[in-house]
Amino acid sequence: MKHKEFIKKIVVGLFCIGGLASCAIENDIPYPIVEGAITGITVEGQRGESTTGFSSATINNSTRTVTIYVNDSVDISELQITQLQVSNNAEILPDSAACVDVENFPTAGFSSLDSVSNSTNTRVNFSKPVNFTLRTYQDYVWKVTVNQIIDRDINVEGMQSYTIDEKNHRIIIYVGQDQDLSNIQIQTLNLGGEFGEVRTVNNVPITDVHDFSSGEGIEFYARLNWEGQDDWTKWTVYVYHSASGAVGSSSVFPMCVNAYVTGTVQSGQTPVIEYREQSSSSWETLDAASVSVSGTSYSATITGLTPGTTYSYRVSVEGETGEEQSFTTVQSVALENGSLENWSEGATVTGRPYVIPNAEGSDFWGTGNPGAAAFIDNLTTQTTESVSGTAARLESKDAIIKLGAGNLFTGDFTLNGIDGLLHFGRPFTSFPTALRLYYKYTSTEINEVYSQAPSYMQSFIGNPDTCHIYIALSDKSEPYVINTDPPVV
Repeated sequence: MKHKEFIKKIVVGLFCIGGLASCAIENDIPYPIVEGAITGITVEGQRGESTTGFSSATINNSTRTVTIYVNDSVDISELQITQLQVSNNAEILPDSAACVDVENFPTAGFSSLDSVSNSTNTRVNFSKPVNFTLRTYQDYVWKVTVNQIIDRDINVEGMQSYTIDEKNHRIIIYVGQDQDLSNIQIQTLNLGGEFGEVRTVNNVPITDVHDFSSGEGIEFYARLNWEGQDDWTKWTVYVYHSASGAVGSSSVFPMCVNAYVTGTVQSGQTPVIEYREQSSSSWETLDAASVSVSGTSYSATITGLTPGTTYSYRVSVEGETGEEQSFTTVQSVALENGSLENWSEGATVTGRPYVIPNAEGSDFWGTGNPGAAAFIDNLTTQTTESVSGTAARLESKDAIIKLGAGNLFTGDFTLNGIDGLLHFGRPFTSFPTALRLYYKYTSTEINEVYSQAPSYMQSFIGNPDTCHIYIALSDKSEPYVINTDPPVV
């Protein structure tokens, strides 16, 4: 919690010339830092990235970005925003080029369309990312990206896989070797997406089209839900025999004790997955309930494996067994100095040394000690009050200008004035499944909140404080940086 003192500086100059006096007054009171952030946004047709049901927008406060997914029932070139909530009563300034009617776009946040006037127009062209400037005492630019998912669901009897050529409007369907190409049974052909339409050249029912034996393809016409009655697009559908047989293809992603298997299979079939240690002669069969099939795709997780071990697996469909393949599980790796037995001394800060929970020459673990030592001594220290050996003691202390809280994390801390830069994360190539530790926590009553803290924090007084223990995994190539005093934008 940050405490700043705003000083009103008055400079008075008296200049007397010929009996006249003048005064110059300078007021350089800085504007308060009031963040403008998008706290909630919904649009028509909103859905999840991998689910068809409604899913909230992904709001990233550190990058000031919003990501939204919509279904194929809406036209994203004039997509209606149904809710847009912002913090601190920020003024909303959208990109005028993207607004359908910028003059009637709301300048303040709104919880629903019922809360704005009838003349309001919240439609925006989200064909590409759109910037919204939120103005308080400063300007904060947020980028909103809308991704449309057009669900072109395809399925015919005996299908093993299919490909969609969006640019040239072609569908190529692969069926089993024993499938009669002159008698193909179409089950689903949603070329116009989940909410669109599809028709044949002569308007005969889709399910009455069977003969794909010529190899030249059959033409269909489709339109999306929001397109006009005359906006039909021609698609050509081809059906060929698959070269991979009934089993199809498969791949595996090995972890430490699990392996994730995915592949394709003939429509309507459920694969049988067998596996064994490469050194063993007996196969184990994965429980059929563990295999999930959707159309021509399947997935399954093999569990209970041994880290750093090579396995073989094979997939069978209707008595046909595919090629035997192999994979090696990843070695399990313990956290460096996870027992917290090794401690060393870091460089001095303003004449005060600080301790770090690492062996000499290592920097795996980080703490706020490089900042705290300069003001109130180390907050994270080694203690023998432990289940066995040593442990880390994390303590909170009053540093007058701030509250110093003990902390321990993978990464490092750099002092930046009276604030700091935290670099969270260290490279880790294994696959952790849980965080297990011993801890003891002594809570105390909150008795003070600094004057510059948000007003809602005053309600914390009298309540017990809490500690926070968590594990976070990221696929970022660089550490996650947090500035405890972010710059004004």
